[in-house]
Amino acid sequence: MRTENVMYFTEKEEEFANLLIEIGTKKNVAKVLVFLANLPEATSRAIERGTDLRQPEVSIAMHFLMEQGWIISRESKAESKGRPVKIYELAKPITEIMDSIEKEKKKEATNQLAMIQKLREYIS
Repeated sequence: MRTENVMYFTEKEEEFANLLIEIGTKKNVAKVLVFLANLPEATSRAIERGTDLRQPEVSIAMHFLMEQGWIISRESKAESKGRPVKIYELAKPITEIMDSIEKEKKKEATNQLAMIQKLREYIS
């Protein structure tokens, strides 16, 4: 039988994920992002265990993160017969990813303020 170390969030990582969620990041995406930010690479199974997410939730988060260009994946032969295992890692440093998130949030805020200004024009 094979043993595998399972990584779990520290209090600081849990807080990091919660802050991402509070600014509008989807819970699954936030958890996977924080998990990968603290490891050089991880299999989807390790991500599932470490984030306490189910396989479909991890899969959806991975799809979003790939679309953003924030993660990359490669395949590794399985130890036994069967499907190859996908291994994921951040494509950019977490600081660059945070810069992207900040830029997007600033854009959203600017758009919201522009809409409020337009609403004000209707009532004046």
